Amino acid sequence: MSFQADIDISVQTQFLEQESEPQSKRYVFAYTIEITNHSVAAIQLLNRYWKITDANNQVQEVAGEGVVGKQPEIQPGQSFSYSSGAVLETSAGMMEGHYEFINHDQQLFQAAIPAFALIDPRQLH
Repeated sequence: MSFQADIDISVQTQFLEQESEPQSKRYVFAYTIEITNHSVAAIQLLNRYWKITDANNQVQEVAGEGVVGKQPEIQPGQSFSYSSGAVLETSAGMMEGHYEFINHDQQLFQAAIPAFALIDPRQLH
């Protein structure tokens, strides 16, 4: 039987106008992710996978250990937050992916990161 963790993943995004250069097709976005462990045991985040798609359907895939140089252990009822960023060639795009965790019984499992939009608010009419 596979391990089912009760994890919430929430995302907040921000367009960084001062760091963006639309004339050079450079749109910079920041995002903050909060991972909350509602399980009865601690979990540790080992790896991440991102699929980043811009408005031209150009896809970037990013995979690696941990997040922002950390592989945090998240205790029951606790949260871990971090901020990072993405650079797109278009004023809008989407990100989605998953985290890989390990539980106290050394079982690996994945938690989906729901798709979220990256949008330059100046492009909204």
